[in-house]
Amino acid sequence: MEFRASSIGLVYKLLLVLGYILPILAMPTFLTHKQVHRFSMKKINKFAVSNTDNSFETYNYTQVLDHFSYSPQAYQTFPQRYMMDRTNWGGAQNNSPIFVCLGAEEDITYELDMGIMTDQAPKFKALLVFIEHRYYGTSMPFGGIEAAYANSTTLGHFTSTQALADYATVIIALKKELNAQNCPVIVFGASYGGMLASWFRLKYPHVTIGALASSAPILYFDDITPSYGYGSVVTKDFKNASEICYKRINESWDMMDKIASAPQGLSNLSILFNTCQNLSSKDGLYDWITVQYMIAAQYNFQEVEGICEAINGLPEGVDTVSRIAAAVKYIQGPSCLDLNESDSTYPGWDWQICTEMVIPIGFPAEKTMFPASPFDIKEYARECYLKYGVLPRPHWATTEFGGHEIRRVLKDFGSNIIFSNGLRDPYSSGG
Repeated sequence: MEFRASSIGLVYKLLLVLGYILPILAMPTFLTHKQVHRFSMKKINKFAVSNTDNSFETYNYTQVLDHFSYSPQAYQTFPQRYMMDRTNWGGAQNNSPIFVCLGAEEDITYELDMGIMTDQAPKFKALLVFIEHRYYGTSMPFGGIEAAYANSTTLGHFTSTQALADYATVIIALKKELNAQNCPVIVFGASYGGMLASWFRLKYPHVTIGALASSAPILYFDDITPSYGYGSVVTKDFKNASEICYKRINESWDMMDKIASAPQGLSNLSILFNTCQNLSSKDGLYDWITVQYMIAAQYNFQEVEGICEAINGLPEGVDTVSRIAAAVKYIQGPSCLDLNESDSTYPGWDWQICTEMVIPIGFPAEKTMFPASPFDIKEYARECYLKYGVLPRPHWATTEFGGHEIRRVLKDFGSNIIFSNGLRDPYSSGG
C-alpha cells in the first residue's frame, strides 16, 4: 500500500499533536481486580453517555465467527456493528485520513464521545469510524446475547486476537468500498481499547500507519509490573490530596475490623454505613469502599479531593470509622447502600479476565492504603473454573503480543505508537 508523502506528513503531525493532548485526557474504561469487577463495570455504565448525534451512520458488516480455523463452524457469520461520521472527511480523492476507534468492552455507542477523535477530525479532515468489539453491544454471534454467552463453547470465539482480526477485515473492506485504499488509517483506543490499538499496530502494520493508546496497561501482565502498582498510584493520589486523609483511610480497616469482630459489630456497621440489608460479612462493605477509592482515582467521577474533604471535614474528636462513613454518604447520597444490587452489565469482560486478560492486581501488606489482599493466581483460577469451566492463561498475552523488553521491541519493530497516561491514573503503572 502506498501513501502520498503529504498524507503521511499530515498524520505524523497529528500524532505529535495527540502526544501532547492525550496525557491530559487519558481516561481508562475498566478495572480488573477480581474482587471488584462487578462494582466497577456498573459504575462505568452508570456514568457513560451515549452520543446520538445524527452525523453518525450505523452499518453492519457480515463478520466470520473464526478467522483462524477452517472448520465448518468457523464460516458462520454474525453482524458486526460499526458507525461512521463523514462530516469532516476530505474524501478518498484527497487521501484524507481515517480515524478508527477500536471498540472495547462496551456498547460502541458509549465510545462515540471519544473527544480526541471528534475534536481533531475537522483539522485533519478525517473520516471517523467506530467498530464494535465482538460479543458486546449488538455485535453478537449465534443470534443474540443469550446464545452467545450460553457456555464456554459459544464463548470460545471471544478473544482479543479474533477481535483484532475483525477490525482488520472491516477496515480493509471499508477502504475498498470507499475507494480509499491510499487513505492512511490511525487507530485509537483507551484502556483495553488502547491495548487493542497498540497490538493492532504491531499485528497489522499494513492496515494502520499509527496508533494512539491511551491508558493502555500492556505491561501489567506476568511479573513485568509489580502487582501493587495499581494500588500504589491510588494511594499516591490520596496522599497527594491530603496526608491526613490518607492516614485515616489507611488506619480505618483495622478499626472497622475491631467493630466487626465485637458483639453486634456487623449490625453496628450496617447502621453506621446505612446499608440496605444487615451485613452478614464485612467483605462486601470493604469491597465497595475499596472500589470507590479506586474509581475516584481512575475515573474522577467522585473526586479524590471531594472524598478527602468528606473525611477531614468532620469536627475534631470524631472517630475514623465515622469519617469513612461520611465519605460513603458523600459518594452514595442519602439513599441506603445496596451491596446486593444486581449487575446488569454484560459478563463479557469477566470472561476475558478469566481467559487471557489476566492482570495481576494485588494489595500486598504495607504497599498500599488498602487491606492486604495479594494476588493469588490459584484462587483466581479456581473462581474462573467454577464460573465458566475454563482456566485462565496468565502468560498468553505476553506470548501473543509481547511485553517483556518492550523498549527494544518498539524500537526494532513497532513504530508510530503513542502511549499516553494521566499520571493520576492507576493504570499508568502498567503502561
